[in-house]
Amino acid sequence: MSLLTQDSPLPQRGLDSADEAAELSRLEARLPPLLSLIAGMADFTGFFTLGHIFTAHVTGNIVLATVVAVDGGAFRWAQLSAIPVFMIALATVWLIAQASGRHGSSLASPLLQVQFLVLLALLIFIVITKPSAGPSGLNANAAATMAMSAMACQYTLLRLAWPGAISTAVMTGNLTNAVLSTMDLLAPRNRLRPRDSTPLNHSLHRLLSFILGCVFAAGAVSLMADWAWSLPAALAAIAMAVH
Repeated sequence: MSLLTQDSPLPQRGLDSADEAAELSRLEARLPPLLSLIAGMADFTGFFTLGHIFTAHVTGNIVLATVVAVDGGAFRWAQLSAIPVFMIALATVWLIAQASGRHGSSLASPLLQVQFLVLLALLIFIVITKPSAGPSGLNANAAATMAMSAMACQYTLLRLAWPGAISTAVMTGNLTNAVLSTMDLLAPRNRLRPRDSTPLNHSLHRLLSFILGCVFAAGAVSLMADWAWSLPAALAAIAMAVH
């Protein structure tokens, strides 16, 4: 009996590993397209209502700030400060994840909750202060910071709760994977990509969802103005419910 008792942790660890793999597979099936849709909406809406700030494709702000510095025009410190602001947001979300005491896929729930709460607070702040009326003002900068913080929750979710997951917010990698995977499918006898690389459908789902998010956001900004931020907040609530 003592030998059986000593050996019992091994099957338990195997069971835990299997449960974790099953949970990650479930997340893979449900969340990525929804998260990409949210990211596309947040990026487009932020760019057109908060003074040309990328809230999901954060490094793009460096290019925008550099273009202004070279060609002239209205310089925005928010574009240049986007990187340190995003870094602080990531560190804050990491602290929240650590304080939750959870690891792996179980972190999905609290981080999705944080993303929803930040987007909800952002919507309330924007409806009250209307930063789109002064896209270079303090209110617009504060709103952009909140939007980037919501995206920081999404990036942290992928890195901490879902190791190895491909991005739901920056589409260059997904576009690259989609094209190269397609080329390999067209030449099955001489494939160049590893067999365990990201499947084509995963990249396509993220890419198409992000594009749809931009399209929906374009219509929402035209019809709803500042209330367009209600769409990513609503989708974040759905993601929190279905994950």
